[in-house]
Amino acid sequence: MNKSRGISAFEHDSAAARVVGDQVVAAAQEERFNRIKHSPVFPVQAIRYCLDEAGLTLQDLDAVVFYEKPLLKFERLLQTYYGFSPRGISSFVRAIPHWINEKLFLKRLIYRGLGEVGDFHRKEIKLLFSGHHLSHAASAFYVSPFEKAAILTLDGVGEWSTATLALGAGNRITMLKELRFPHSVGLLYSAFTDHLGFRVNSGEYKLMGLAPYGQASHPEIARFTKLIRQELVSIKDDGSIWLNQNYFDYSTGLKMTRRRRWEALFGFPRRKPDEAIEQYHCNLAYAIQSVTEEIILKMAGEAKKSTQANDLCLAGGVALNGVANGKLHRARLFDSVFIQPAAGDAGGALGAALAVKYLYYGDPREVLNTDAMQGALLGPQFPDSDAIKMADTYGAVYQRFEDFSLLAEAVADQIQQGHIIGWFQGRMEFGPRSLGNRSILADPRNPDLQRKINLEIKGRESFRPFAPSVMAEFAEDYFDLSIPSPYMLLVASVKDTLKLPLPSGFEMLTLDEKLSIPVSTLPAVTHVDFSARIQTVDRMVNPDYRALLEAFKKKTGCGVLLNTSFNVADEPIVCSPEDAYRCFRNTAMDVLVIGNLLFLKKDQPNNGAY
Repeated sequence: MNKSRGISAFEHDSAAARVVGDQVVAAAQEERFNRIKHSPVFPVQAIRYCLDEAGLTLQDLDAVVFYEKPLLKFERLLQTYYGFSPRGISSFVRAIPHWINEKLFLKRLIYRGLGEVGDFHRKEIKLLFSGHHLSHAASAFYVSPFEKAAILTLDGVGEWSTATLALGAGNRITMLKELRFPHSVGLLYSAFTDHLGFRVNSGEYKLMGLAPYGQASHPEIARFTKLIRQELVSIKDDGSIWLNQNYFDYSTGLKMTRRRRWEALFGFPRRKPDEAIEQYHCNLAYAIQSVTEEIILKMAGEAKKSTQANDLCLAGGVALNGVANGKLHRARLFDSVFIQPAAGDAGGALGAALAVKYLYYGDPREVLNTDAMQGALLGPQFPDSDAIKMADTYGAVYQRFEDFSLLAEAVADQIQQGHIIGWFQGRMEFGPRSLGNRSILADPRNPDLQRKINLEIKGRESFRPFAPSVMAEFAEDYFDLSIPSPYMLLVASVKDTLKLPLPSGFEMLTLDEKLSIPVSTLPAVTHVDFSARIQTVDRMVNPDYRALLEAFKKKTGCGVLLNTSFNVADEPIVCSPEDAYRCFRNTAMDVLVIGNLLFLKKDQPNNGAY
C-alpha cells in the first residue's frame, strides 16, 4: 500500500490530507491551526496533524503530492500578459518576482516546508504534482459511492482550466472537455461579489445570501439580467461561456473589474464594504445568481449528454453554491449527485492524494455503500483532559457530566430557554461548514435569534441566513427535500405547512423591513424566500450531535436546530478547546459545551474579554 500525502498551498485555503485504503483518515486546513482565515502558507501544522493521526512520520511516506502544476500556471500568466499587452504592464512587473520566487521554485519551497514538519530523506520521498482540476475531480469521484459517474469541476481558474467535464469509472478518471481561462463562471461570480462590496474568495456566500432579497418582479432585475447576457457573458447551449474582457481586469490587472465600465453599465459604482446595502444591490445579486444557475444547469445537461452516466460528482468552489445545487437536484438530470464537502482549494489536497493513489500507483478502488468522507469529520479531536487543563488555566467554571445523555438533555433545556450554545465535540470538520462538531446552536423557532447571532456573536451582516440541522428521517416533515443532505450543500424550501402568510406588498419591502418579518414557524433558519440550506444528521455518522437533536425534539417536539460555524467574522472555525473558550467569552454566547463539560457564561470569573 502506497503512503502519500496531498497538500494544497500558496493561493488560499492551504490544507493537507491523508488516505488509507479507500478511507480518508485525516484532512484539515492550515487556517484552523494558525488562526489566519483562508491562510495560504505551507500547511506545516496540518501535515503534522495528518501524520500524527495516521501514526506516521515524514520518513514513512512514499510521496508528497501538490494539488496543481505550477509551470502550467506560469505559462498561463506569460501567455495572458502577452495576449493583452500592453495592458497590464504594471501588474506584470509586480507579479513576476512573486511568481519566479514562489512558483518556479516551488519544489524548493515545498522541501523547505517539509523540513519544518520534521526530518526526512529528500531522495526517498517523491514530489508529485496533480493538475488543479484533476485534483478537484478526484476529490469528488474517488470518495463518492459511485462506480461510474460524470464529474463536473467549476471554480475561478486552475492552471488553464476554469471548468472541466470528466468521466469517472472504477479507479480511472478520463477528462473529456474543459473551459479555459479567461472565461470562467467562478470569476464571473467573483466579479459581482467584488462589485457588490464583498471580498473575493470568501464573500461569494454573502452574494448568494443577498440574492433572495432581490425583488423578482422588479423591472430592474430583468434589465440587469439582459445587460449581463448582452454585455458580459455569452452562454452556449452546453454551458460553456465567453466573457467580454473589455469589462474585466482580473487577467492582467490588480482588480476584478474595469470599474468605470461597470458603473456605466449598471448605473451605480462598486459598493464599499462599509456602505449600506440598497435594493439595487439586492436586485443585481438576484440577477447574477439566476444567470449562474442557468450556466450550471446547462453544464450538467452537457455532462449527462456526453457521458450518459446516471450519477454526477461536483467539486470546485462554484460547487459550494447550495442554491444552484438544490435546483440541479430538482431538475432530475441524474439519479444522484455527490458534492465534495470541501469543494474548494482545501479539497484539492485530498484530491491530489487520491489522484496519485489511483492514477499513478494504480491501486484498485473499492466502492463503498456510502461516501468515504466520514461526515467530513476528519480533523483533530481533544480529550476532556485537554479541556480541563484549559479550564484550569483560565480559572473557568464548569460542570462535568459522566452520562452524555444527561448532558444532551441539559443543553436542550438551555436551547429551549432561548440561550445560544457553543458546541464542541469530537473531530473537527474538513471544509467550510460546521456540521455539528464545531458549531454554534440555537432554537430555530425563536424569531429574534437570527439577527442576534449575526450581530452580537458572528459580527457579520444581518441578512446572512443560518442553516437548519434536522434528523435525517424527519427532514421531509420540515423541508421539500427527499434526499440526504449531510454536508449542508443543498438549499430547498420549507414545507408549505410551515410558511407564514406574508403582508401585502412584502416583495417590495426593503431588506431591513423584510428581516423583521418571520416567514415561517422556523424563522431563525428560513431565508426570506422560504428557503433553507439543510443539513440532515444521521445517527451512524454523528451520534453525539444526533443525541442533542433527539433530546431537543423530545423536549419541544421540534427536530431541528439552528447551526452555524463556531467562529466570528474574519476568524477561522475554532479548532482547540482554548479557541472555543475564547470565542465563548468574547461574544454573547450563553453556554459552552466541550466534550462532557458544560460552561455557563454567568458562572465564569471576571467578565472581561480573553
